[in-house]
Amino acid sequence: MAHASFDGLRVLSLESRRAKEVEKLIRTYGGQPFLVPFMREVKLESNLAALDFADRLMRGEVDVVIFMTGVGVRALLEIVETRYPRSEFIAALGKTKIVTRGSKPEAALRDLKLRSVATAAEPTTWHELMTALRSYFGESLSRQRVALQEYGASNPELLAELTEQSASVLKVPVYQWALPYDLQPLRECVHGIAHASIDVVLFTTAVQVIHLMLIAQEMDQVPAVMAGLRSVVVVSVGPTTTAELLHYGITPDFEPSRPKMGFLINEAAQYSAQVLQAKRERAALPPPTEDLAGLPADELARLSHTAQSSLNVRRVAASTPTMAGFSDGLSPFNFLHEITSRLAAADPLHTVLDRILEFVTTMIPCDSCFIYTLEGEKLLLRASRNPHADLVDSLGIKMGQGITGWVAEHREPVAIASGASQDPRFAPFKNLPEDTFEAMLCTPIVCATRVVGVITLQHQQSYSHSNVEVRLLSLIGHLVGAEIERARLDSENLQLADRLETRKAIDRAKGLLQRDLNLSESDAYRVMQRESRQRRKTMREIAEALLLNEEIKRTTSGARARTLPTTVPDSTPH
Repeated sequence: MAHASFDGLRVLSLESRRAKEVEKLIRTYGGQPFLVPFMREVKLESNLAALDFADRLMRGEVDVVIFMTGVGVRALLEIVETRYPRSEFIAALGKTKIVTRGSKPEAALRDLKLRSVATAAEPTTWHELMTALRSYFGESLSRQRVALQEYGASNPELLAELTEQSASVLKVPVYQWALPYDLQPLRECVHGIAHASIDVVLFTTAVQVIHLMLIAQEMDQVPAVMAGLRSVVVVSVGPTTTAELLHYGITPDFEPSRPKMGFLINEAAQYSAQVLQAKRERAALPPPTEDLAGLPADELARLSHTAQSSLNVRRVAASTPTMAGFSDGLSPFNFLHEITSRLAAADPLHTVLDRILEFVTTMIPCDSCFIYTLEGEKLLLRASRNPHADLVDSLGIKMGQGITGWVAEHREPVAIASGASQDPRFAPFKNLPEDTFEAMLCTPIVCATRVVGVITLQHQQSYSHSNVEVRLLSLIGHLVGAEIERARLDSENLQLADRLETRKAIDRAKGLLQRDLNLSESDAYRVMQRESRQRRKTMREIAEALLLNEEIKRTTSGARARTLPTTVPDSTPH
């Protein structure tokens, strides 16, 4: 028995690729292993990006190739072999400078008899990778044409940094992450965490955190899972995974001294028993006697909103600066294709706005997002990421009022990292609980040189928006302006057409009342008004009921006339 020991603790691992190895290690250290794979690697629907990279590499148009994973090296080779001989592609790679993110891609390259010029140090996040690049290339990095092999999805912050510091960046996706086919083990795992059926949870990638919370959300168990994770030992393999746990308000109990599987399990075995005992002793203490009854209503609302914000479940498709990469949209072609495909359907205004909301919050993490459209001299709230059914289409902001109104008036984006409520342009809106925020990013929506709306992002905590995020939201504001204006005009046209049809129906119904009851036009209209109030129906519904009744009478009269017997002259002799 190894010196470190779990002493029979129930240890849950969400590992997929190395599940058997992890299970063996947990048993070696005296734990009861529970292995529930929370992700799978799947092939992309299209390999055009990888084949385009191969074409450019063979033409000598790539200076630096960055390999992020060993699996990615092998997957890329399999794809490229469908177009080029293996030996020719490896020879072309050998003429470039190769940089790797850790030991796994290094091992895969050694099998191909290729060597890297630099590799990222532990814990091998994108920060260490950029450090390795700058250390090797120095100022010449700005002249390098870089190709980046991605794993699972894109890393928006790494791409932004590479874009700013190199001549060009080519993304080379080779596989993506997805949930397992059979979700029942995942659901049982969620139930186990929520009901304290385990003692230790090992997280080895940020995607495991996301998928766990997605399944919990599907089962309506997010609060229970969060409470469960706070009562067990939570071990994170490294900074990226830790950041994703923190997004949900879960603070890992510790990270291993090195971000390796062996170190992770060894050190978890050493410390889990004492950590678990301390957490359970704290849980047994009576709760603090904090009197919330005396707090003002706005403070209670703020605390409630803060608690709910931690339940915001991300999806793997979302771009977040805390994760090891997900669909970023920074590539010009991908970005334009994504947003134009969403808007090309020519849907109604609110459908378009909901798609823009989804797209924006996928690209830039935030606690709330609002879209306003300019109606006359007011900005009208038209869409909100958080539910505000009573305020959408009714809350108005004057031009120049608050930071949002200032952006519309001056046609300039505003990014505030902290203390947004202290900004001289700030104006509170009592109906919006999101007004208790620290950071803000706001940009105008423009169509044909005029402002037609505003997109506003808010953060409860301080948040420094990168130049890429500011430029990205501004670009979205310019791209969607024409579509929002089109949808708004279509909506107005539909409303005008509806009012015209209503007017026609009311005029026809008045004519019927005038004819049948011998009323004047004004008296007929008042009769319809009275019926509308008493029956709690709209004027159009009253009019359509009168017209329908007239149609039924006419149809019935015609049918009766066709069925009456014809009178035959009496020919009997007298």
